[in-house]
Amino acid sequence: MSVDNTVTAPKGFLASGVKCGIKKSGKHDLGLIVCPAGAKAAAVFTTNKIISAAVQISQKHAKSDTIYAVVVNSGNANACTGEKGIKTAVRMCAETAGYLVVDPHEVLVASTGIIGEHLPMGNVTAGIEDAIGQLSDSATDGMNFTKAIMTTDMKAKIACRRIEIQGKKVVIAGTTKGAGMIGPNMATTLCFITTDAAITKPLLAKALKAAIGDSLNKLTVDGHQSTNDTAIILASGLAGNKLITSQDSSYKKFAAALIDLCQDLAKQMALDAEGATRIFKVVITGAASKADAAKAARAVADYDLVKCAVNGGDPNWGRIICAVGSSGVKLNPQKVSCKLDDLAVFKNGAPTNFDRKKASKIVSQVSHTITVDLGVGKYSDFCVGCDLSKGYVTINADYHT
Repeated sequence: MSVDNTVTAPKGFLASGVKCGIKKSGKHDLGLIVCPAGAKAAAVFTTNKIISAAVQISQKHAKSDTIYAVVVNSGNANACTGEKGIKTAVRMCAETAGYLVVDPHEVLVASTGIIGEHLPMGNVTAGIEDAIGQLSDSATDGMNFTKAIMTTDMKAKIACRRIEIQGKKVVIAGTTKGAGMIGPNMATTLCFITTDAAITKPLLAKALKAAIGDSLNKLTVDGHQSTNDTAIILASGLAGNKLITSQDSSYKKFAAALIDLCQDLAKQMALDAEGATRIFKVVITGAASKADAAKAARAVADYDLVKCAVNGGDPNWGRIICAVGSSGVKLNPQKVSCKLDDLAVFKNGAPTNFDRKKASKIVSQVSHTITVDLGVGKYSDFCVGCDLSKGYVTINADYHT
């Protein structure tokens, strides 16, 4: 029997995913995660000023002491849909809550897909009923949930970590969707994480914010935020560990595992980005401040000319230096240096006599690291990007809006 690494892996969770006709393709488009005993919940959302109806409702409901379910649809973002969209999101929570006999405020909702169209509520309500009937703790239904949140994704993205806390086995599992319109500032995706760890709501929120900040927030595909970005973690507390109430060794172990899981999901997203064939990590060192390091890293990862060079396996370090120089950060031109993996191509403001074939081979890998030292301080940060291919243009030229 294969190991369950889906959102049903931790104790106390059921999931399902169904086809209810929101997507014209006929693929899975509505999913549920249910914690019958109730879970502590934390969430982070998009910082876009225009937010979907689902985000507006979940921002309120996430304050509840206990959450019993998350209902998610794909194929329709329910964004820019006015008051009718708000009523739709509220009704999705109410319909789900009715079957579980809980308060609608104890249900979270998320949507993803085309902006500016109303959800077909007949399909949605029928889908919720169907999904309720198919709930189970099996890996199959956990994967069906993942299928139900996908849009332009080509691959399902799941990750699981198993750790020991106070002698008890604790499981953390997560899934994400997202392949385009990804620019860090939350996660620009939908991300759902389940765990059976016993932990307080404030510490769960702290751990989630840190994990997203050090993973999905460091990912950029095209520098664009969505209106629907949502990352939710649910903790059933059924692992049996003593409740984590302070930032002690138990908390640190849990938080580290959560970061590791989220970084795994972020890497999977980068490799499945629209049209992507390669990913690269930009590490900035020697910055005057943490903010400068983050800004410079993102500038390189978002720079179209760098992304195109990576797509062609071209070790064009000049484009990297150009991106850093135009980012507005403090730097010393006479000390700026750049490496592709461990190969120095630019040092102290001048090119090195490097092997171009070796450099091209590095850039042609599925994954490589670009390191730039700004030569002015002690701070560092990173960002993960992907190449820009003809496939990205094709997908987004044909994507209906």
